[in-house]
Amino acid sequence: MQDTIDSETSESPMKGQASIRPRLLLLGDNARALWHPLAPVKEQLDAMLGSAFDIFVSEDYDALASLHERDYDALLSYADCWESKLTPEQTAGLLRFVSQGGGLLVIHNGISLQVSYELAQVIGAKFIGHPPYQPLTYVRAAFDHPLLEGVSDFTVEEEPYRFELDTFTPRRILLEFDYEGARYPAAWEHPYGLGRVVYLQPGHCAASFQPASYRRLIVNSLRWVSTRLQARD
Repeated sequence: MQDTIDSETSESPMKGQASIRPRLLLLGDNARALWHPLAPVKEQLDAMLGSAFDIFVSEDYDALASLHERDYDALLSYADCWESKLTPEQTAGLLRFVSQGGGLLVIHNGISLQVSYELAQVIGAKFIGHPPYQPLTYVRAAFDHPLLEGVSDFTVEEEPYRFELDTFTPRRILLEFDYEGARYPAAWEHPYGLGRVVYLQPGHCAASFQPASYRRLIVNSLRWVSTRLQARD
């Protein structure tokens, strides 16, 4: 049984029109995707998010250059841009957006934004490779965290992404996965300026989004990053 919250998907925000729903920009690739096309994942997101969010979709990375928190509450990166290079303007736009209070949720290959070293620091880690696609068990690593409300341990076939964690990031690990007798980080959150950042490792294909607990975690994460941190005095 799938978790559903109600959905509406649009192409671009309507300037000047008030909305009581958080506005989410979904960034990814279809024709240019190397391994992870956006379309099947967008269908899963539409099904689970429902009318709780206004979703705007872009395959144009220039959207990052003009990204502003007055237009969107959060960016969801499902970018598959491993062999591309972001322009300084695109990188600066996303840095500005998050530091000024916009949210960032990065799912699976969305970490390919690490082609910009500045964005690897924002995400809090760098992808360094993965063993073969296989069943993985994900276990909670922070039972008292609000992002894990309604989330249980789950098993799904997935690519066991491995990371080099940024030592300066004050992250909170949310999920870990078991592999060959050891546990590795699979999800985390941290602040960045006035914004919130969450990374979730599962997401190789549409089937990755089927476990009810993972669907709940995605919804929780989007609500979390869509809430701005208060500026310190």
